[in-house]
Amino acid sequence: MSTSRSPKPASYQPPATTSRREFIDNGSDQVFRESIYGIVRALDALMSCREVFSKAMTLTGSQFAVLMGTAYKQGAEGVTIRELAEHVRLAAPHVTTEVGRLIRKKLLVKRPNHADGRSVLVSLSPNGEAEVARISPLVRKVNDHLFQGITAEELTVVTRAMKTLVLNSERVLAEVKWGDMMEIAPPPPAPGPRGKK
Repeated sequence: MSTSRSPKPASYQPPATTSRREFIDNGSDQVFRESIYGIVRALDALMSCREVFSKAMTLTGSQFAVLMGTAYKQGAEGVTIRELAEHVRLAAPHVTTEVGRLIRKKLLVKRPNHADGRSVLVSLSPNGEAEVARISPLVRKVNDHLFQGITAEELTVVTRAMKTLVLNSERVLAEVKWGDMMEIAPPPPAPGPRGKK
């Protein structure tokens, strides 16, 4: 007596995560998704390396970013909070808080901005300059390993793409917060009535 085999169920095919044709290969968005995963992993690794630097200076990651940002933006006169916030990509109130903490650690100093009485100019203190000099060999060593095998041309392409991603993400998040983008995804169905116990 022969028994009929039930057909195997078709494997689930999730919907594509992009409608951009140039990101679809043979009907699949796998390469696109793997690119996103790769970017996220790389950014996580970079943040972890920044934590290595900050711990070596007994600072938080944000404090390290503000200190190094000041070092490279202060010039001869100092840098404003607004300019520093734009450079390190942190909110200005957060930068103000971290600047205050770094001043208390005697790593930064601030003075009035005579060109704009509403702002101050921030710069490294002598202790801050010494700390930046102390950590620089470690920063160079880590960066040399991080970017091994990457050419200057490739880094230029990545930098341009990252700048575009930052601008696009700001627009997307603004649309999510203030626009109607979230209406594309309907809310989940309401739970059904509970049965009597």
